[in-house]
Amino acid sequence: MSAVAADARPSERIVSIDILRGAVMVLMALDHVRVYSGLPPGGPTPGIFFARWVTHFCAPAFFFLAGTGAFLRLQRRGDKREMSRFLVTRGLFLVFLELTVLRVAWTFNFDFQHYLLAGVIWALGWCMVLLAAIIWLPLPAIAVASLAIIAGHNLLPPPTDAVSPLGQILYYGGPVGILAVLYVIVPWVAVMAAGYAFGAVVRRRDVCIAIGLGATVLFLVLRGIDAYGDPRHWHGMPAQVPFVIRFLNTTKYPASLDYLLMTLGPTILVLPFVKGQRVLDTFGRVPLFFYVLHIPLIHAMACVVSVIRTGAINPWLFTNHPMMNPEPPDGYTWSLWLLYLVWIIVIAMLLPVCHWYARIKATRRSPWLSYL
Repeated sequence: MSAVAADARPSERIVSIDILRGAVMVLMALDHVRVYSGLPPGGPTPGIFFARWVTHFCAPAFFFLAGTGAFLRLQRRGDKREMSRFLVTRGLFLVFLELTVLRVAWTFNFDFQHYLLAGVIWALGWCMVLLAAIIWLPLPAIAVASLAIIAGHNLLPPPTDAVSPLGQILYYGGPVGILAVLYVIVPWVAVMAAGYAFGAVVRRRDVCIAIGLGATVLFLVLRGIDAYGDPRHWHGMPAQVPFVIRFLNTTKYPASLDYLLMTLGPTILVLPFVKGQRVLDTFGRVPLFFYVLHIPLIHAMACVVSVIRTGAINPWLFTNHPMMNPEPPDGYTWSLWLLYLVWIIVIAMLLPVCHWYARIKATRRSPWLSYL
């Protein structure tokens, strides 16, 4: 790995990472439109299940490519102290965003004393803070330790009433006072660290194919055996549920080994083949900017849809949602075609704004721009 890292061409931007990151953002928007549509995650019909399932690739790619991006940034700048400072400050900035701006965007209310969401940006921020220390370890040690955590974390015992708040934040999730912990730290910090180690070989097409194919095959084997890798065993699911749905219905909270192999394997496998997509490249160059804008836009679009359908904005859209009051009122739920229509409109509205901001980031050298 050290030899490969020394051979890397740090001045070259890897466009395929931006394109893949952009695809992740677009798919993530689909799932967040689904949140406000009232459609349940993962069912009950195959159409709804796969509308949710394709978005499972987002969070793993988000964390993994964030680690890869950190490695490539360090290669370009060559200053590990500066990299650590950047990871700490940007990580804390992300946590601040999650608990303030994004919390209001999700709910359209200011009920801070009863509800805070520890979502994907929360976990991404804390994992960056931890990565600031991890990057000082030897690269092979980072690779081995991160893979060991990803492979072995499902050996931890299931949650009990005795789980401490710290245990919930680190691994088990759930409500911790007013904090609704959706994304935990483990195994996501290991996914980010693995992505950092992967940065040493990301330019090697053959290695990417081997890693991606190997992870995908391992998922098929482990899931087929159904003995280890996911607490949700497909053999125990109702027989009337189609086999493909039972097989692919892995656990995301916390992310199981099967879930991560199922998503990261294909993501790494397609990375060398991704090219020539300007729309996705635009989104991938400004992912956080896209994220901060897309949630309030989707929420506002849901209000517009509610007015068009019923003549008024449904009060459910102003509750502590999506975690504390997830069940929509009777008659609210959208059809699947309306979900896709709103998603397409949201992406079309965000494209020119993201193109404008990407151009600013490319032409101005302000250090503040690297935070958003």
